[in-house]
Amino acid sequence: MASMNLGRPFHSSAGWSIRQLPRKPATCLKISCSSSFLPNKFKRAYTSVMIVPTGVGAAIGGYAGDALPVARALASVVDCLISHPNVLNAAMLYWPMPNVLYVEGYALDRFAEGLWGLQPVHQNKVGLVLDCGIEEDLRIRHLQVADATRASLGLPVVEYIVTDAALQVEKWVNPKSGQSTGRIRRPDSLLRAVGTLIERSGVNAIAVVARFPDDDSDDDVEKYRQGKGIDLLAGVEAVISHLVVQKFGIPCAHAPALSPFPLSPSLCPKSAAEEVQDIIGYTFLPCVLTGLSTAPQYLVHNSNSIGKDSIVASDVDSVILPIDAFGGDGALAFAARKTNRPLLIAVEENETILSNTPAKLGISAVKVSNYWEAVGVIVAHKAGIGPNSLRKDRINNIMGTSFFPSNGYAVIRESPFRNS
Repeated sequence: MASMNLGRPFHSSAGWSIRQLPRKPATCLKISCSSSFLPNKFKRAYTSVMIVPTGVGAAIGGYAGDALPVARALASVVDCLISHPNVLNAAMLYWPMPNVLYVEGYALDRFAEGLWGLQPVHQNKVGLVLDCGIEEDLRIRHLQVADATRASLGLPVVEYIVTDAALQVEKWVNPKSGQSTGRIRRPDSLLRAVGTLIERSGVNAIAVVARFPDDDSDDDVEKYRQGKGIDLLAGVEAVISHLVVQKFGIPCAHAPALSPFPLSPSLCPKSAAEEVQDIIGYTFLPCVLTGLSTAPQYLVHNSNSIGKDSIVASDVDSVILPIDAFGGDGALAFAARKTNRPLLIAVEENETILSNTPAKLGISAVKVSNYWEAVGVIVAHKAGIGPNSLRKDRINNIMGTSFFPSNGYAVIRESPFRNS
């Protein structure tokens, strides 16, 4: 259930390396992950990226899958939507969307930077890593849920392993940024377990379940359950999945193992999905296993080799973020593109504890009040219509710059399109 975080470009280590993209043929057609019944064969697929950073108290997407309705709406109007577990996970709940790519946050940053490509798949072989610090009865419940997803959903969860040492999760709130974060004291144990699964069973996607401490204050938990504050688990979940993706270059997502919460008669709907685990499963695994089962594989990208069915950063047409969350690696990389720069959309209603607005960072973006408007902007953009032409008095006289060369003839140069 991880999201975006700072990271460095991936360098594969001996034993596990990301596959190089095959050389692009002289003539090839870009595939589409569109669910459209009659796609336009004369236009390439329209691809959007939706980002909501995790552990930053986002008004939409800062709780238990409350950004999933936005993703569903966007997926219905674009050909391909790329997003990350923080948006698409909802504990025991999930929603299958065939044209949505489930990409871990570290991988999404590398994708935005043009370092990695995304290779769509029909199915992954998913391995499950369980923290040996999980109590026996809680471990059995997680294994029963994994078996249930195999039997009832047909998910390809092929093998599990228990770490050789307790991962010892620690979590806290960064006093400067206010973001949730943390660490595991035994990352070596996690990486050994993942490596063993890869060698023994050939898995190419990893679900991790770590035992989280039950030490949150009653006030912090109650704030979150009432739709306020930040997700105290999310930051260290990102740390865990980033660690695996950076080392092995395969999809990974995390689900926490927790003791059941006490019953609350008054609960915010945004937080309710996480309460379901207390009733029917004691686990957050179903959404993680579902997402990983068809998550795209991550491929090293370079200018000389592009797979005909892979997706790279230059394929992205638009990127949607909260208004104050433009400071992440992925957002900055998309904004810095010199060619094929996507349309950047800032959603004012989705505020976080961050302060990285487009205006503050000098980034040109279309500001919209809410996700209703964001969907409308994307529909216009996909149709080849300047979004401002749908607004009252937003089209001014065309601008130009004139200069007079030595031959005396004037040349008019149209100014580049500027977002408002």
